[in-house]
Amino acid sequence: MTAAAPLLSMRGIEKSFPGVRALRGVDLELAAGEVLALLGENGAGKSTLIKVLGGVHAADTGSFVIDGRPAAFRSPHDARAAGIAVIHQEFTLVPGLTAPENICLGQEGTRSGFVARSAERRRAAELFRRLGVTIDLDAPCSRLSTAQQQLVEIAKALAFEPRIIVMDEPTAALTPAEVARLFEIIGELKSRGIAVIYVSHRLEEIFTIADRVVVLRDGRNVGGEPIGRLERQSLIALMVGRDLADEYPRRQVAIGPPRLSVRDLCRGRAVRDVSFEVRAGEILALAGLVGAGRTETLRLVFGADRRDSGDILLDGRRLDIRSPRDAIAAGIGLLTEDRKLEGLVLGRSVRENFALPNLGQLSRLGFVEEGRERQAFTRHVDQLRIRVSHQEERARNLSGGNQQKVVLAKWLERNCEVLFFDEPTRGIDVGARHEIYLLMNDLAARGKAIVMVSSDLPEVLGMADRILVMHDGRITGEIANGPGVTQEQVMQLAVA
Repeated sequence: MTAAAPLLSMRGIEKSFPGVRALRGVDLELAAGEVLALLGENGAGKSTLIKVLGGVHAADTGSFVIDGRPAAFRSPHDARAAGIAVIHQEFTLVPGLTAPENICLGQEGTRSGFVARSAERRRAAELFRRLGVTIDLDAPCSRLSTAQQQLVEIAKALAFEPRIIVMDEPTAALTPAEVARLFEIIGELKSRGIAVIYVSHRLEEIFTIADRVVVLRDGRNVGGEPIGRLERQSLIALMVGRDLADEYPRRQVAIGPPRLSVRDLCRGRAVRDVSFEVRAGEILALAGLVGAGRTETLRLVFGADRRDSGDILLDGRRLDIRSPRDAIAAGIGLLTEDRKLEGLVLGRSVRENFALPNLGQLSRLGFVEEGRERQAFTRHVDQLRIRVSHQEERARNLSGGNQQKVVLAKWLERNCEVLFFDEPTRGIDVGARHEIYLLMNDLAARGKAIVMVSSDLPEVLGMADRILVMHDGRITGEIANGPGVTQEQVMQLAVA
């Protein structure tokens, strides 16, 4: 780093919400052409700091200086005018509009009083060409995949030609090839003097792309160093405030007989002749690229989608699963890929979300016994260390890690025999990840069968007993996991 004045300087940033002091005197500097990794556990204050910088929230106290001039943001428009673009973890696209319409929203060009749609298409096509991807320019964004919507968000930010880009978990839904291309784009931005604040829970990305790291904990800046001075374990300890002896905790579990058997499962071209077994005490990983058919396979078994053909057996008994209700009654639980859209009712309380699949056992004579409901949820709050101020708190107010724990709690109360974990740690900090890994190990030790879908290959290799790799709706290979297994072996099968 040179001695030049920073592009961005934030001093003494404070922000409080009712009952929560989210930011406590945070200082942060950013140089032109620098990639600064902003790290911390869920609830550490990262998202709040980003929203303050992006004009979504006004800081209670503190100051901003951009390129040597004091700045004050009263709205996202003010931040954008100052050259700051934010790619939020939660998409901000208008679902019914196309990619070009979303990208140009708010800055539409007109000709004779009409929006110049052809110019919008050309602009969007050029941005996607720079990103090295192909997107259907005529489809509404609601019909695009999660990964494609993420790329539209990135293109939308680039369209403003910003001086500072904040990327909040930008790779959560991207394939390795798309991640590599994004890193190339970030390199090009750096060469043009554009600064990037990069938020990710994937530490391998941080060591690949970041120049410097700043860590928040409990709303405070607890330290930061150039990336070359940090090691993985010391960075984890700085984030969580304690040492984690094993990022992927070891376990010794005797693998038992098959619990779930799936035979010749089919649905169009999405899932084609998929067969597998998962045994008592086993963690089976489904690996592959986005669109390989992993999530689709879990949804078919769970009854969320209707299968064309195939048999499902639990403990040797054939199941007739036509809906999620049938799967839940049989003892199968699913932690969905998108916990906010499919795993939780965000506008309802955490207590009500916990109770949803358990109403039968928490009711008497058709009425929910609220005392039993509260008592049952309290057990899981204590066991899972869910950070919630009270049981009536809305699910939307929780951090990603705590939302995932609420979803886990409802399935634990249901005492499912087979659990599907679809991207269980996406958007979750390293400390909460470790707690979820420990829970998965405990469930396996109790004889449960676990199927895990993950795009995080270190996680797959760190947690799975066996790996099935999918490509284009089919299983292309099986790997018995062990010390000698590499990410390259998995990827070779994933692109077969």
